[in-house]
Amino acid sequence: MNENLINIEEDIPIFNIILNRPEKRNALSMQLLDQLSEILTDIRDDRSIRVVVLKGKGNAFCAGADVSIFKEMKSYDAFNFSKRIQGVFNEIEELPKPVIAVIDGFALGGGLELAMACDLRIASRNAKLGSPEINLGIFPGGGGTQRLVKIVGLGRAKELLMLGKVLSAEEAAEIGLVNKVVTSEELDSTVNKIAKKLSKKPPIALALLKQIVKYGGSLPTIVGEELEALGFDAIFATDDAKRGIQAFLNKEKPEFKGE
Repeated sequence: MNENLINIEEDIPIFNIILNRPEKRNALSMQLLDQLSEILTDIRDDRSIRVVVLKGKGNAFCAGADVSIFKEMKSYDAFNFSKRIQGVFNEIEELPKPVIAVIDGFALGGGLELAMACDLRIASRNAKLGSPEINLGIFPGGGGTQRLVKIVGLGRAKELLMLGKVLSAEEAAEIGLVNKVVTSEELDSTVNKIAKKLSKKPPIALALLKQIVKYGGSLPTIVGEELEALGFDAIFATDDAKRGIQAFLNKEKPEFKGE
């Protein structure tokens, strides 16, 4: 029987995904990745879920890939493992709902890559973030070489990747790697407040915005602006846009329904 490596907690419209390998600091394994992918597929088109919160059980968010599986790994196995991690993390990035990473403790290697695939990263002051793979004679294989550059810039990304630096939460916030730093005691309540705020936003607009920001950032400005204009046009066809505009004119709070 397969071990349950991920727990879920539903507080609709908020959906919590909890990595459940505390004895391994929630290290990534193929089985865990498979379970995560299955959950992401199940919730992708569930309109009752508006926000996803991703966290780790115990004293770490995710300490990276389970290094024990690397010992016998050959080059072709490494390629397949890399593509599998990339694929699952891309599923997070492509999810048409905002995803918040809750980082308490380590977010290292693949754990940082997992966090970077999320839309927002909220960290406790106990958090440690970094890509120390170079110290093992390897480098990130789960999209980290690409996402880190986009988040912190080329120069800082090279510094972190080449030196294998591990940052405190405050240092990570200074370079934009995390969005907010709070105490461990405040972490859950802070994330819950942010998730509730996001859950009240128009879900179709959020989904479109997420994709336009993602793809537009890698396109020439004029092409990105064309993508933005097409999305802007599409969103005006939604009832939520009409509700939002009318509520603003009436000085009322809109209630968005995802229509």
